[in-house]
Amino acid sequence: MKARGLESVAEQFTLGYVGSALTGHEQRSGMLVIPYLRPAGGPHAVATIRFRCIADECVRDEGGEYLAPMQKENHRGHGKYMTIPGDMPRLFNTRSLIRNAPFIVITEGEFDAMVWEAVGAPAIAYQGTSTWRDHFVPPLLGFGTVYIIADGDKPGIEAAEKLAALLPNAKVIVLGDGHDSNSFLHEFGATALRERIGLQ
Repeated sequence: MKARGLESVAEQFTLGYVGSALTGHEQRSGMLVIPYLRPAGGPHAVATIRFRCIADECVRDEGGEYLAPMQKENHRGHGKYMTIPGDMPRLFNTRSLIRNAPFIVITEGEFDAMVWEAVGAPAIAYQGTSTWRDHFVPPLLGFGTVYIIADGDKPGIEAAEKLAALLPNAKVIVLGDGHDSNSFLHEFGATALRERIGLQ
């Protein structure tokens, strides 16, 4: 998280690490834990969790430096993420849906939503292009503007435009040059990222 510039929000999102897995869950050992928290909190605050591979051979180069956020990680032979068996697609960081704000940011992927929260913009994330569900739309219709962040490549732009067609209040923000929100923040800084959606 420190290498990605997200150390300041790690506690806010109650991220964890699987140091010792329960029987039957050994394949999640050594993974980052990303909780999906309910807005109301309370004793049942965690709706679900996702696990993300952070194995050194996948996220570091030969010199031991972290590849992300400026280079693609090498998750060969397995996916970056694991979910709880039978879990359904969900929006990440739904607490932002009930904040008093005239806009909200949507990203593809939890880390990018964390990036926007780190620079002071309310943000939610969906898990991937095939995980968007119709029932995600109604909570977004009450915002003046929904900024859909498009990764700076053809698939990212196409996914953002497809999503924007579902929301009359949407604006697609293309980060360009192959950037996602995290790499853009790393290269240009928080002020430049905020300026992409017109924030000072």
